[in-house]
Amino acid sequence: MFIGHFAVGFAAKRAAPQVSLGALILAPAFLDVLWPVFLLTGLETVRVVPTPDPFLALDLHDFPYSHSLVMSIVWSVLFGGVWLAVTRDRRASVVLGALVFSHWVLDWVTHAPDMPLWPGSTTYVGLGLWRSVVSTLVVECTMFVAGVAIYTTTTRPRDRIGTIAWWSLVALLLIFYLSSLLGPPPPSQTAIGIVGLTAAIGLFALAAWADRHRTTA
Repeated sequence: MFIGHFAVGFAAKRAAPQVSLGALILAPAFLDVLWPVFLLTGLETVRVVPTPDPFLALDLHDFPYSHSLVMSIVWSVLFGGVWLAVTRDRRASVVLGALVFSHWVLDWVTHAPDMPLWPGSTTYVGLGLWRSVVSTLVVECTMFVAGVAIYTTTTRPRDRIGTIAWWSLVALLLIFYLSSLLGPPPPSQTAIGIVGLTAAIGLFALAAWADRHRTTA
């Protein structure tokens, strides 16, 4: 799941219109922000495997601190708790915490059984949607279209930047998604970490910038 996570963040603008889109898409992607950090520090590992299925090109055999069920709950509570401590906005904190946990739910649907229940658990879960490329594309693209539609109808541009930056974000996400499907697999764990973290920072910054130039409709 990639653009599906961003779709959830786009749609959440209706539930928390006062929260920047940068934060709203950071929350559902937060576990995937932690993952490249943990890859670069060696806390977690991943293997690139040859396969015709682009969704299964990575052997996700070791990511218990970013993607296990228990740690996902921990990260959700921490994210929402920090937001509450800084802003005192209880509603937004609940929404953002739920968005963080939505990542685990969506990954549970898409992943093969490779997600541990907790660090050290020998029980792995995942419904395996990724085993069908067509089904995955249908689900994720439907979610993405819905998320884009909800954000677009919930907000309106204040100026041209609000239009250009927003649609640039949508286009970039689609380009990244197509690149991951049609391009070669990443060369190494380090490359995954660097590219993933760099792309995430850029996307969140662009989302925040676009949102500052839009207002709720």
